Amino acid sequence: MQLRPVGDHLIVKPLAKEETSASGIIIPDTVDKERPERGEVIAVGPGRMLENGQRSVMEAKVGDKVVFKKYAPDEFKLDGVEYLVIKGDDVMAVIE
Repeated sequence: MQLRPVGDHLIVKPLAKEETSASGIIIPDTVDKERPERGEVIAVGPGRMLENGQRSVMEAKVGDKVVFKKYAPDEFKLDGVEYLVIKGDDVMAVIE
């Protein structure tokens, strides 16, 4: 099943946040289950409709890894996979 976001929304797959302790032990994301702040863009909407009838340009594209506001995304599961829906304005940076 394909997802096609509308307007200035993005579909993002959250990235697992693994941390390494000072002694080299990897602490998986499941230990501290906070809301994600980073993810990979899976689909991008066409952009918000402007008053002049044109669409705004979306700055993120499919495949980009992005940083977004912590409480901005709406979460949903599709076929057992967790996805996030984020407005384009809530994306703060693209990780290069």
